[in-house]
Amino acid sequence: MGKIVYLMGKSSTGKDTIYKKLLEDRTLGMKRIVPYTTRPVRDGEKDGDEYFFTDEKTFLSLKAQGKVIEERAYHTFYGVWRYFTVDDGQVREWDTNYLTIGTLESYGKVKDYFGADKMLPVMIELDDGIRLRRALKREQAQEAPRYEEMCRRFLADSEDFAEEKILKAGINVRFKNDDLQQCLGQIRKYIAENTDIGRK
Repeated sequence: MGKIVYLMGKSSTGKDTIYKKLLEDRTLGMKRIVPYTTRPVRDGEKDGDEYFFTDEKTFLSLKAQGKVIEERAYHTFYGVWRYFTVDDGQVREWDTNYLTIGTLESYGKVKDYFGADKMLPVMIELDDGIRLRRALKREQAQEAPRYEEMCRRFLADSEDFAEEKILKAGINVRFKNDDLQQCLGQIRKYIAENTDIGRK
């Protein structure tokens, strides 16, 4: 039986890079579950890769159809940005492993929807000082930097990923991403040891 490998971590911990590297590893048999967002597209992003970029009207329509598994609304300096997971047919069979990115809160809701036995949480951590430098560098590279939102998100992470919330979610394995290759190796081993498909 396959599982949903759920990447989590504070902003700028390297989740997107790890996500892409894991998808490229054919030995893990990963298929992506692409979440949705109403936030603007960042430079270098493509619709359908990290996210499906959509709008409020589409979100409300999907919710009315009962297809929204979990949703988060962030009141940013640029208006309300939504992130949400949809039961849109991306998860069809359990003969493969799935991979997605989310928050601690969204992980809990997806776990409730699909069942704890279908989930494999991967919590990525990194020193706050390094994260802040990475976040600033990424924002500076944007055509229209949103520094206020970068700061809001950075500060919100402290509450969203509070230690008591991590423990309450039952997450007891974490991966420090201060060395990407070492971190990837540890995550690959963890996935292989904790999924039937990884042991084939």
